[in-house]
Amino acid sequence: MGNGLKTVLFLIGSAFLTRLIPFSSFFRNLDTMIHEFGHAVMTLALSGKVMYIELYANHSGVTYSQIVNNWSSIPVSLAGYMTASLFAVFLFKMRAGGRQRLGLQVITVIAIISLILFVRNEFGVMWLVGFIALNIIMLALSPRWLTDFYYLLLAFLTLEESVVGPISLIVYALENPASAGDAANLSRITFIPALGWAVFFSLFGLWCAKKAITAFLERRKPRPARQSEQPRYNEYR
Repeated sequence: MGNGLKTVLFLIGSAFLTRLIPFSSFFRNLDTMIHEFGHAVMTLALSGKVMYIELYANHSGVTYSQIVNNWSSIPVSLAGYMTASLFAVFLFKMRAGGRQRLGLQVITVIAIISLILFVRNEFGVMWLVGFIALNIIMLALSPRWLTDFYYLLLAFLTLEESVVGPISLIVYALENPASAGDAANLSRITFIPALGWAVFFSLFGLWCAKKAITAFLERRKPRPARQSEQPRYNEYR
């Protein structure tokens, strides 16, 4: 079975199974947080100013910022979906290396930074407070098997959303290009149609999903057991 087909099957299976888990919808805002955080970091990297971020209950979000010039909007607009897709790969790479705790710590640090510096609307603040508290409990108090399950849940939900988001952008671009979010912003600056950018984000998301699933299927190589030193025999003739 090809890796592309495995990726599609894993995404479909993951989308079905995660929806059977109670309250899984709550954690889908993780992808939104990473998406908007990507916009914010790129804005600051280009000497812009982040006014504030809003996260919404329907898993959408928006970053309000001031940038130096219109051309700076290109990397800022690209950063959202691409950061979310790359972050999904990061989470699975951490899991493949047995570093789930480090991955969860990184998630928690990003959430804390977002809460302190960027997010200002009521739902976004309340969601971040609850999410951070739950992560701390998982890191400090829960047994390892539960922490690993929680980490995988976050990783797969992030992976799903990082693929579904750009694909839904294609639908928006077809129905009303002006409502296609980051794709519409890029279209206004580059004159490439919003549909073209939506397809680009979707292909990039699928490529990252393939990398993430490959990492998930990789088994950690066991460390070779240290062998006790054997006596050396010299032969004399």
